[in-house]
Amino acid sequence: MNKFEQLIKYIPLIQEDKFGEWIIDKENDGTPEHPFLMPFVNYSKMVNSFHKDLYKFCEEHPEYEHTRYGETLEANGLKWSTESMEAADVSKLAAKCVIALLIGAVRAERFCDGALLSFFNSGCILRWLERLKTIDEDGLF
Repeated sequence: MNKFEQLIKYIPLIQEDKFGEWIIDKENDGTPEHPFLMPFVNYSKMVNSFHKDLYKFCEEHPEYEHTRYGETLEANGLKWSTESMEAADVSKLAAKCVIALLIGAVRAERFCDGALLSFFNSGCILRWLERLKTIDEDGLF
């Protein structure tokens, strides 16, 4: 098994998945008796599985310092923001920074519903996983 196999196995799955859908309350009228439910994303099974496997990978590989993802991004000239992360040229980034991008995207969901969906829809997650595959194939851990 390659070092990043549990993550790069998602490359073909991402290419076939819809990732999730926004659930918007259209039944309640906002009155005290029927308050609106806040919109949220119902993520696909693939996204939920990816999320779980990413955290499992990080637990098994503490050398990637996933809890310090913000510092890793900064050290590579990136900010923990959608714009910076989506615009990142990953072609020369080390695995540690790619893992930081993935963790940053997952953690963004805690602060902004739909953030992770945006990263999947924009193709970033796929691009970052493809970089990990290249790193794996070239033995550049």
